[in-house]
Amino acid sequence: MTVDAQQAAYTLVFDPLKDAGSWTVPEFQKALEKGSDEEKVAAMKQILVVMLEGNPLPELLMHIIRFVMPSKNKKLKKLLYFYWEIVPKLDNDGKLRHEMILVCNAIQHDLQHPNEYIRGNTLRFLTKLKESELLEQMVPSVLACLDYRHAYVRKYAILAVLSIYEVSDHLISDAKELINTFLIAETDPICKRNAFVGLAKLDREAALNYLEENITSVETLDPLLQAVFVQFIRKDATAEPSLKPQYIDLLVDILSSASSSEVIFETALALTALSSDPSILANAASKLIDLAVKVFDNNVKLIVLDRIQDINEKTPGSLEDLTLEILRVLNAEDMDVRSKALDISMELVTSRNVDNVVKLLKKELQNTVSHSEKEKSMEYRQLLIKTIHSIAIKFVEVAANVVSLLLSFIPDLSSAAASGVISFIKEVIEKYPHLRRDILERLLNVMDSIKSAKAYRGALWILGEYAEDAQEIQKCWKHIRASVGEVPILQTELKKMARNSDDDHDDNDDEKAEKKASKRSGPVILPDGTYGSESAFDSVEKSTDEEIDSRPPMRRFILNGDFYTASILASTIIKLVLRFEKDRKGDTILNAIKAESMLILVSIIRVGQSTLVEKKIDEDSLERIVCAISILMDETDPSEKSTERALVEMAFLDATKSSFKVQVALGKKKSARASAQNLNKIAEPIEKPIQFRQFAQAGSNIDGQDPIEEDLRLAIEGDAAKSSGNSVISKLKKIVPLTGFSDPVYAEAYVTTHQFDVVLDVLLVNQTKETLKNLHVQFATLGDLKIIENPTRTNVVPHGFHRLTVTVKVSSADTGVIFGNIIYDGAHGEDAHYVILNDIHVDIMDYIKPAKTDDENFRTMWNAFEWENKISVKSQLPSLHAYLRELVKGTNMGILTAAEALGEEDCRFLSCNLYAKSSFGEDALANLCIEKDNSGQVVGHVRIRSKGQGLALSLGDRVALIAKQSSKVKLARI
Repeated sequence: MTVDAQQAAYTLVFDPLKDAGSWTVPEFQKALEKGSDEEKVAAMKQILVVMLEGNPLPELLMHIIRFVMPSKNKKLKKLLYFYWEIVPKLDNDGKLRHEMILVCNAIQHDLQHPNEYIRGNTLRFLTKLKESELLEQMVPSVLACLDYRHAYVRKYAILAVLSIYEVSDHLISDAKELINTFLIAETDPICKRNAFVGLAKLDREAALNYLEENITSVETLDPLLQAVFVQFIRKDATAEPSLKPQYIDLLVDILSSASSSEVIFETALALTALSSDPSILANAASKLIDLAVKVFDNNVKLIVLDRIQDINEKTPGSLEDLTLEILRVLNAEDMDVRSKALDISMELVTSRNVDNVVKLLKKELQNTVSHSEKEKSMEYRQLLIKTIHSIAIKFVEVAANVVSLLLSFIPDLSSAAASGVISFIKEVIEKYPHLRRDILERLLNVMDSIKSAKAYRGALWILGEYAEDAQEIQKCWKHIRASVGEVPILQTELKKMARNSDDDHDDNDDEKAEKKASKRSGPVILPDGTYGSESAFDSVEKSTDEEIDSRPPMRRFILNGDFYTASILASTIIKLVLRFEKDRKGDTILNAIKAESMLILVSIIRVGQSTLVEKKIDEDSLERIVCAISILMDETDPSEKSTERALVEMAFLDATKSSFKVQVALGKKKSARASAQNLNKIAEPIEKPIQFRQFAQAGSNIDGQDPIEEDLRLAIEGDAAKSSGNSVISKLKKIVPLTGFSDPVYAEAYVTTHQFDVVLDVLLVNQTKETLKNLHVQFATLGDLKIIENPTRTNVVPHGFHRLTVTVKVSSADTGVIFGNIIYDGAHGEDAHYVILNDIHVDIMDYIKPAKTDDENFRTMWNAFEWENKISVKSQLPSLHAYLRELVKGTNMGILTAAEALGEEDCRFLSCNLYAKSSFGEDALANLCIEKDNSGQVVGHVRIRSKGQGLALSLGDRVALIAKQSSKVKLARI
């Protein structure tokens, strides 16, 4: 049921009329016999499409020979040669069909045609012909074309000679001498290139001699010939390791003198495959960097950067001097290219070049601020900040300068970028204690210009955790006091509004009266239907956005209704007061700070309960602020127990900082683990055997296969040969029966899943004693699936077999169903017969792969995605970790939460985040919250979020399936 991997690949023909319906054989015959040239072209295209799907259409061969072959229309002749490629040329006994004699005569005439393009097209067809009986008659005409005046004919003639010799060497026994003579006499670069390719395949010694003769003038040769020289050198060096040093020297000379991008790329790849010398690899990487900067295609840039990364992985540290050169690629506008260049550069940063790298990144960051109107500049700015962050964490000598640099940019950054800077400062201030005082001072200087509430909350947390002595605490308090502004907030704002209204009273008194009248046109009705009352404080007009934006940051956040930031301020105040009290107990300054703190917090509650703000204070923030006020008041109680005092200090002064220390330590351990894994990739085991070329047998290749050829083979054939999925047993598991054994037509399908499509290889068996006429299979789909084209009609003899292939395009990782039926004509005027097919369910797990992302990106996507599927969990599995393992196995999702945070195997509560990405770029997020109840069951919820509804529902079905499978009753024995 599988397609042979060694089967010849034919030229593909685009079908512009795929929605026009299927043609029958009589319709094809009529169009070829009586149609115009345009109609014949359309019919030939449709015939080619049908034959490529597996239907040979033997009834049309004579019609094509009679009515298409004599035509002089060039489009029709081109399609005719496509037809000769795929038409079965042998009969059932394996002998050449008699009709092919007529075809041979027509091909011979075309090989002698006065038009050079018809000759060249015919010669190109011969390179795809594998029947020696047909080729035998073409040899004289092909040899005559080697001396043709036009290079277009000669370049295909030499390839035809090579192809004929490979099919059957006795047809052109002197092919090696012919190609060698042709190569010496030829002047056209394309013809010389093709001839050298043929000579390298047939006669290595002759190709080596030709290479030696042209070594001195290799710089002046055409780039096409240079590129084929490089390919020959790479393959021959792999086969003959003793010549590798000479070949490497020659490749270095070619690389230094080459001007063609193709030659530079091929030569650099060859040096990467053959040499491990750091200086040679650095030279190759330098040329690749110049190539990445010079080319305009972003895909080419990414490919070249991948090769540079391969060189760095092969010899770590050899490209250290090229770090700044790689950063030249940042001139590209594409974000993928920039991200790739920064990732490679970060692997090369050391203490010797870190200063220069930071200066360059600083310049790039300044450019993004000055060109903020450009698209993607904000995303690029965040990428630069993330990169600078990673550098500063590694190298303490630049941490202070980097902090100063990023803090200076905070006023111009977006909310996400500013909060990223604050997160970075948290990590630096924890990791490098000697920089804390300086960082706190610089942070206090820029906090007034922070516009993002999220970033300001992070800055407040830093003040509360790392302001330790009395002097630092007083500086922090001065900032907080200035940031809140004049208190009480509510009365101050009302006075300011009244003052502004008095100033404008003379100008627009009538207008304001009208506004007030229109605003207070009736009583206030509450949601429950009762009448409500308003105080004088509630009846004032609200401030405009411009007036609020001009206020200090904390006051601005409060008036905008952001009381979560106010609750963080309350916690920060408690931390500062507790630390200040430890240092200077009973001080008048301490009492003043406490009194002013309570005034600020009470003022925040008052303004949060008024209508002066857009959104009233929420219960959680209110509770936290009230708790802070009670702690401040409790400090004056002399009867307070020391244990209560210790609990408060532990909760506010020790718990959060210790949690952050654990988080930083986990991050450090994670990066160390990643670097160790990278080191293991290139590390060689101690017991690896030493191979001596001098003791190896002649002709043996101890260096193994050519890595570039191996990559090419994997790209063509895939990795199926190495996986267990290629075994016969696993293939049998993928065969789906579509009908029953008692149906007149038995059908089964072998389902092959590729990245963006599903291929159904369907086998039909006629189980009756009659010929089934006009039999065809119709498929339809549910979900984001699309049938590319339904198979054509055919006749199936009694107990005969028919095979067809159906391709289904998949556009998203959604649950899909393929269904259909088989239709064939009844006998003696009976109605058509139908056989209903079983459904084929497409498994979405083939398209979902586990992925990794950081917590910030996860939270951003979680808030942005609108589709959520919440599934209740109730399972009999023995532990919470066992359910997590089953969930990961069933949904193909990756665990984002650190293993240290998941708890022990016998824990009673478990919460973690999971993330997966589909082949179509769709993101799937999941949050698992489960616990063990008193009966020992695993209960809780799984919340799945995605951008589209289909993916969320499909993954929800998989989660529900896990519960069903775990609750099945298993029989120990019968």
